Amino acid sequence: MATTDNVSTQDRLLDAAAELYREGVSLGVETLCRSAGVSKRSMYQLFASKDEVLAASLARRLPEYEERLAPGPQEPGGPRERILHVFERLEKGSADPAYRGCPYLAALVELKDPEHPASAVARGAKEWLLGFFRAQAEEGGARDAGLLARQLMLVFDGASARAGAGIETLDGLTTTTVTALLDASGTR
Repeated sequence: MATTDNVSTQDRLLDAAAELYREGVSLGVETLCRSAGVSKRSMYQLFASKDEVLAASLARRLPEYEERLAPGPQEPGGPRERILHVFERLEKGSADPAYRGCPYLAALVELKDPEHPASAVARGAKEWLLGFFRAQAEEGGARDAGLLARQLMLVFDGASARAGAGIETLDGLTTTTVTALLDASGTR
C-alpha cells in the first residue's frame, strides 16, 4: 500500500513527466527527477524505469484527453456532429500558444519502438480515437466506415502535428476538410 508520501512523490514525477515530455521524450532520469524534486532512488522505488514513468504519465492523461475530444453523452447531435466536435476541439486547443500537438502521436513518432511501454499506451489512445470515428461513421451510414475512420485519423494526426510544430493554423481548416469527407462518404 502506498503511503501519502509515495503518492505525493508519484504525483510529482508524473506531473513533471507530463510537463517535460511536451518538449520530447528523450530526456534523462536526472532531469526528470530534478524537475519533480525527487531522488532517483525514490523514482526507482515507484517505477521500474524512466520508460515506465513516461507510460504512466501518458496513461494518467488519457481520460482527460478522451473527455476533451469526444462529446459527452448528453450533448445533442448525431454522428456527423460528434465527429465534427472532435475537430472543433482540436482547432480550439491548437490555438493555445502552448499547444505542442497530440502527445500520443508525438510519443509514437519519437519512440519508434512498438515494444516501449509508452508506445502501448499511445497506440491505445490512437485506437480509441479510430474506434470512436468508426462507430460514429457506422451509425451515420458511411459507405465505408473503416476507410472514413482512417481518413479522419490522417486529418487529425496531420493537423495536430502541423499545428503542434507551429507550421499551420487550424482555424476552420480541419472542420472544412472533415465536412467534405463526411459529405463524400454519405455520413449523416
